[in-house]
Amino acid sequence: MKVIIVGAGFGGLAVANTLKNSNLDVLLIDKNNYHLFQPLLYQVAVSALSPGDIAYPVRGIFKNTKNIRVLMEKVVNVDLRSRRVSVSGSETFDYDYLVLAPGAETSYFGNVEWKDYAIALKSLPDALTIREKILSTFEEAEKLAYKNLDISKHLTFIIVGGGPTGVELSGAIAELIYKTILPDFPLLRHKKINVILIDAGNRLLSSYPEELSEYTYKSLTSLGVKIYLNTRVTSIEKNVIRTTQGTFSAFNIFWAAGNIASPLLKSLPVKLDRQGRVVVNPDLSIPGFPDAFVIGDSASFTDKNGETLPAIAPVAMQQGKHVGKIILEGLPFGLRPDFVYRDKGTMATIGKARAVAYLKGQSFKGWFAWLLWSLVHILFLIGFRNKIRVMLEWIWYYITNKSGARLIVNAFRKDNSKNS
Repeated sequence: MKVIIVGAGFGGLAVANTLKNSNLDVLLIDKNNYHLFQPLLYQVAVSALSPGDIAYPVRGIFKNTKNIRVLMEKVVNVDLRSRRVSVSGSETFDYDYLVLAPGAETSYFGNVEWKDYAIALKSLPDALTIREKILSTFEEAEKLAYKNLDISKHLTFIIVGGGPTGVELSGAIAELIYKTILPDFPLLRHKKINVILIDAGNRLLSSYPEELSEYTYKSLTSLGVKIYLNTRVTSIEKNVIRTTQGTFSAFNIFWAAGNIASPLLKSLPVKLDRQGRVVVNPDLSIPGFPDAFVIGDSASFTDKNGETLPAIAPVAMQQGKHVGKIILEGLPFGLRPDFVYRDKGTMATIGKARAVAYLKGQSFKGWFAWLLWSLVHILFLIGFRNKIRVMLEWIWYYITNKSGARLIVNAFRKDNSKNS
């Protein structure tokens, strides 16, 4: 039996790990040769971690697994009726079972032109671009400050989106600037810095309990972040963002406001929801195609309470294990158990020793929540070496407020200098 898994994210890896060392012939396809630990991507963007700390080669994960083959390719077409997958090199692969876990992309809510002016945080290249842009901006600002020129745009950093990514990124940028960067730039230490977080909703972390949203608001404010709630973005141009609360000028505009499912799903003859996700059966199979499954960010799954599951790693991992067991046991459609998500809680970090967590009906905040957040993220990192490196980096930063990944690559510097 041939099984094809598209995507080596949390969901895809969960399926592959369930099927490893079985008598099934598994092909794992991903456009990258690494698994990315997405929850810590923002830390690469703010120089706290290096790319190798949060990414691990997929081949290294399955190097001793004989029944799993890894292929670095981009899937361009899926023919559900013929049970065939096509990749960018015009090569095709037939399957008996298919698991689609291609993840999601950044959504600008129909305003595609904003993509050129507001950098998203969805991939390692995105994180490195943000890192290089922030660091290069301060280098340029120091030069201009020496000449007594206006540097207000250089020292303004705007983040759009008040969900976990936006909250974590804005808090981390504020800490990076005030605790790490400014001590190294004597001409900028007393200049006005603006870190601005914009959200269309009436509170941050809207899916969390209100008390945690309030704590998040106060914590970010104490870090120097200016928060604009009930504020909708109306347009974004080069170095300018217009909102219902006014116009802001900045060389650094970052987007963390929304996701949309992989465009690969649009070619499927199936029903999609408003976010482009496949509406799946209770067993996570595609309606009309019981041998094909969709999981993770690409699946629109409604639980028994009528709630659509969020696009987060724990959901993808549990769905991957569920589908893997169905395939491993060869269960026919109609005899398969429904997927049931076991919510173990949510958490987000705001800054050093500041975080929020909602676990099994209990709210936690502050240092204890931050400790929980740290332990959980280290636990789920792939690779013993990565776990140790990340832990040591965090300990070093906790003690010294210094991050070690503040290098500027020349190629990025050329791109960033155009904005200066």
